Amino acid sequence: MKNSRMQIKTGLICIIALGLILSGYSRCGTKKRRFTEHDILSQLDSSFNNIHREYTYDDFIKGETKPSTITYSFFLDLEHGYCLTASSRIHLYADSTRWAIVFEKSGYQNRGSDAEIELDYFGNCTRPKIEQYGGITYFSNSKDVELISGEEYERIRNRVGTDMETFEYISPDAEYVMVRGRKIRIEHDSTKYLKDGIRFDGKENPRHLVGFGDIVRYLNDTDPTSISATEKEIKELIPADLPKLMTLDKFHFESIYNKHNLPSKNETYRLIAKILAKRDTSLWKPKQKPNNHWSNWESGNL
Repeated sequence: MKNSRMQIKTGLICIIALGLILSGYSRCGTKKRRFTEHDILSQLDSSFNNIHREYTYDDFIKGETKPSTITYSFFLDLEHGYCLTASSRIHLYADSTRWAIVFEKSGYQNRGSDAEIELDYFGNCTRPKIEQYGGITYFSNSKDVELISGEEYERIRNRVGTDMETFEYISPDAEYVMVRGRKIRIEHDSTKYLKDGIRFDGKENPRHLVGFGDIVRYLNDTDPTSISATEKEIKELIPADLPKLMTLDKFHFESIYNKHNLPSKNETYRLIAKILAKRDTSLWKPKQKPNNHWSNWESGNL
């Protein structure tokens, strides 16, 4: 399901979405109560424990299990083999009875051949993303925002040289790349990329051509707003009136591929739970050094 271009039947989705809202499946609930740190960490742990498992309907939304419905849950992953990670952020929202955490990650999708932002949602008032494909309705806590389309990459792709030089490399003659409708000049000076920790493989890339993923990482370090989600995009799956507390651009991350790294045992998520429960951003005083920069993690190698 992820990173695939699924055909969406708009009319059916509108009907399903309306039914979910009327049936109270939006997870906001009808009874308003104060949430606790335990509530937040329990939801994060539950998703973390099932990160590689296909969900059933009841795992994500309370309701009757339907055989034609499949639900997926995704967690922030800076090591994904299909995504060359460029940026990562954590957005926190809360009021007295509602809370939401939105993980944001951008990068080049080496299987989808485009660059995207991935937004993963957790909370007691989030709405699922709904798609239908092949007669099956899919629910997910994640949505994508396209940054650079596959067609745009094909337009600027290098076509001269060895087979490797024409695979996921940008032509040295390409002057700009369209990022979400914005024309951005392409920097071809490899020394400037090196300053940001982006190294080019000399054997497969003797001319130091800029790679499809390199340009996204370079923008993360030089023009981060160009590849960042807007508030409008983030709030598509959470209530519009839910107050934003803060955005964490730098934080300590631990691999999700170690089953012992439960969020409830992680300083970052424990602090996040406190901030949300108390609605006090001054509580963000981590002792662990931030390491979420892409250079600290291997990704996009499959």
